[in-house]
Formats: sequence, C-alpha cells, structure tokens
Amino acid sequence: MLAYLFWHRPREGAPAGDYEQALETFHRSLARQPPAGMCALASYRLTELPWRTHDTPGGPFYEDWYLVADYASLGVLNEAAAGRGHRSRHDEVASRAGPGAGGLYALLEGEAGAAALATAGVAVWVSPQPQASAAAPAREPGPAELLGDGMDGATSSLWRRQLVLGPAPEFCVLAPEPPPGVREGRLPRGWSARALAREPLWSLGG
Repeated sequence: MLAYLFWHRPREGAPAGDYEQALETFHRSLARQPPAGMCALASYRLTELPWRTHDTPGGPFYEDWYLVADYASLGVLNEAAAGRGHRSRHDEVASRAGPGAGGLYALLEGEAGAAALATAGVAVWVSPQPQASAAAPAREPGPAELLGDGMDGATSSLWRRQLVLGPAPEFCVLAPEPPPGVREGRLPRGWSARALAREPLWSLGG
C-alpha cells in the first residue's frame, strides 16, 4: 500500500473555516465516488510542518493522506481528483489554497485504513541528521528494523518515503501515541525523530 501525502495551507487572507469546509466537501466527493484503487483518505490540522524551515509562515497547516493500493492506483487518483464528478469541488478548494508540498510513502508495517487514520493523533517523523548516511553500518540494525518495535499494529503504522518529491522526512510512524521504537535512545546513530501532535479532522473510506 502507498500513501500520497499533501501538506498545504489557505492562501493569505482566506478564512481557515471556509478553507476547511471546501476541503471536506472535496474529500467527501472522492469518498462517495472513489477512484479505482483508492482505499481511504484522511485530513489533519497541524500547527507545524514535519520539516523545519526558517521562512515557513505560521499555521494552521493541513496534512492529507490518500491511501492507494499501488502505483497504478496513484495515477488513477491523480487523473480522477480533478476529473469528472470532482472537478468543481477540487477547483473550489484549490482557489483558496496557498503553497503546498507532497510526499509519497509505502507501508512497511501495521494497519492502514480509515479507522486507523482516525485515531492517529501523533505522527513521528524520522530523518537522518545532517552529514549522516541513510544506510546503517554493518551489523547495526537500520531504522526500519527498529521503529516498529513496541508498536501496536492494530492502531499504528510505519511508513517509508518513496521517491524524493520535496522536504518530507524518510520515515513516519502514525499512532495514537509515540511507540517505544522511536524514543531517542532507541534510534540508530545519526538519526533523529520529531513527534508532532495533530488534530484529526475526518477519515473516510474502508
């Protein structure tokens, strides 16, 4: 399973309440007539982004998760989101939107679906520190082997970035609360984690 993530915010001067309403209308349109291969979608309100920048304006920010079965389904979603049956709702929220960024993740471990997304009040973002290699030294477990340790697979999930579409971190653990595997002392050398609380707005689909 893959997850396309989209981080975005209202354009300057656009009321957040109107923006959220337009976003929910678009998402519910997708949920009523889901593109082939789309499994679930969810949206969260954030106070900060997973990556640190000096020039990022203040929130609120929004993080959308679109779960799809495979890469072919991702292409179908891309075409359908602004296509017949969804175009007017897509264009309405797009007209209110400011800058955005995307990311693509693959499920490594755990449960992914609307129910699990609805309870994911915490996202732990794990990245190599500057100058560090994403590969673990010989005989030392890598982050993918350690991050899921102690994670409740029924309510949590571990994801790894696919491709590099922007500043999104390498790994993400979605959970009701941070699992033991992402504690600072458990991470491999050269890796750091940021646990960010988020407010689930809605979660739709299977």
